[in-house]
Amino acid sequence: MTPEYLATVARAFQESRVILTGVELDVFAAVGEGKNAHDVAARIGAGPRATEMLLNALVACDLLTKQDGVFRNTAVAEHLAGPARLSWMHTVHLWRNWSTLTDAVRQGGAVLDPAPEDRGPEWTEAFIAAMHRNAADRAPHVVHALAVEGARRVLDVGGGSGAYAIAFAQAAPALHAEILDLEPVTRIAQRHIAAAGLTGRVHTRVGDLRHGPLGENYDLVFVSAICHMLSSDENQDLIRRCAAACAPGGRVVIQDFLLDSDKTAPKQAALFSLNMLVGTPAGASYSAQEYTEWMRAAGLQEVRRVWMAGPAQLMIGTLA
Repeated sequence: MTPEYLATVARAFQESRVILTGVELDVFAAVGEGKNAHDVAARIGAGPRATEMLLNALVACDLLTKQDGVFRNTAVAEHLAGPARLSWMHTVHLWRNWSTLTDAVRQGGAVLDPAPEDRGPEWTEAFIAAMHRNAADRAPHVVHALAVEGARRVLDVGGGSGAYAIAFAQAAPALHAEILDLEPVTRIAQRHIAAAGLTGRVHTRVGDLRHGPLGENYDLVFVSAICHMLSSDENQDLIRRCAAACAPGGRVVIQDFLLDSDKTAPKQAALFSLNMLVGTPAGASYSAQEYTEWMRAAGLQEVRRVWMAGPAQLMIGTLA
C-alpha cells in the first residue's frame, strides 16, 4: 500500500457521500429524462448553486451525463431511482451509524439507540428492502445447495421479507414455510408472499427470536443474517432453541459472514463486524469455528460449512 493509495482509500468517503446524498435527495428521479440544475433544485427543494455542484460531482462519478447544461441519468443511475431507491436508503441510514465509529470504539459499543423496533417505519421499510434485494438474488442458490425437495416444514427465523421462505416453497410443492419476525416486518413479508401467490403455503408468525420456544417438528430451521446481530451468548441460546425446534433428522442452517479463526479475514466480514459494533448492542461477525462449537453444544451432528459465492457462507448441523 503506497502513501498515494492510502490517501485515496482514506478519502473514499467523499465519493460515497456524493452518491448517498444523491439517493437521499432523490436526485435521480428529479433528473428524469433530462433537466438543468435550476429545475432539479426546484424539484428537490435545494439551493441551485449547491445542486449544480452536486450534479457536476455525480457526472464525475459516472452516474449522470451533462450536455449544454442539461443533466441525464446514466444506465447505472436507474438502479438508484424509483422503487429501487428504497433499498439504497438503508445505506444512507448506515452512514449515521458509521460516523460514530470512533466514539463506539472508545465507549466499547454502539452510541446510538440500536434497537430496530424503535427506529420507525421508514428505517424498517428501507432495511427490509435492502435485505430483500440481496436475498432474492441469493435464494435460488441457497435452495439448490440445501436440496430442500424432501422437506415438508420449514421455519425461517427472522425471515424478513420472506425471500428465502418463498424460494423454499417454490422449489418444493409439498413444502410449507413459516416466517418468524417482528410485527412490522411480517406485514412487509405478507406483501411479498401474496405477490408470489403463496399465501396458502408460506405463513408469518409474529414473535421475537431472542426469547422463547420456536416451535417443533421442523425439517429445516433456517437462520439467515441474524447471528451477526447477537452476542455470543445470545447465539448459543438461539441455536439451542433452533435445534429444539427440529424434528429428528432435521437441519439447522445458519447463513452469515464467517471469519477465519484469527478474525482478520475475509476483509468484508471483518468490516461487517464493525458495522455491528456501531449498529447493535453486542453483535459481531463470528468465525466458522465458533459456529461449529455452538451447533455441536446444541446437540447437532455432522456440522459442516458449505461454501457459497459471495461474502456469506452456510453452516449446517443435523439433529440425530
